[in-house]
Amino acid sequence: MKVRLAQHGQQYESEMGLEEHSHDAGHGAHYRDNNMRAAVVHVMADAAVSVLVIAGLLLARAFGWLWMDPLAGLIGALVIANWSVGLLRDTGGILPDRTPDTRIIEKVRTIVESEGDHVTDLHLWRLGPGHLGAIISVATTTARDSAHYRRRLVKLTDLSHVTVEVQHPQSSYG
Repeated sequence: MKVRLAQHGQQYESEMGLEEHSHDAGHGAHYRDNNMRAAVVHVMADAAVSVLVIAGLLLARAFGWLWMDPLAGLIGALVIANWSVGLLRDTGGILPDRTPDTRIIEKVRTIVESEGDHVTDLHLWRLGPGHLGAIISVATTTARDSAHYRRRLVKLTDLSHVTVEVQHPQSSYG
């Protein structure tokens, strides 16, 4: 794709390579959008607590059970806490850059090392639902560049942003 920019009578032109990724929502739990999930939990919790409060008030009025209103509040709090724990567990792993899935680490390592190279450092982190970033350091004795490894990792559709550092032996520079 060519991009042209005209500014103050001067024109600039640049070529950009854009790449599309397919994102199939059926691959697993890491594709869930935690923001959407939090909104749904919030609305469902509001609805559930409202129903409980109305039921508690009606029972307290009809039968004189004054303890129903506080009980409805307690049950509502437990329901909200239960829904929140799962959401906190999932989103809490994103904040400290918890490795999202150890299987993908092994897949990356296997792909990179299958030609005799060695992964010296590997970091994965979640960028968003269905998107992982990776920084990979590779030691090789061949004349391979970072583009070679990125091409080999294209089949891992979870990887949306990959940075590869290639380390060659010192003797190859002389």
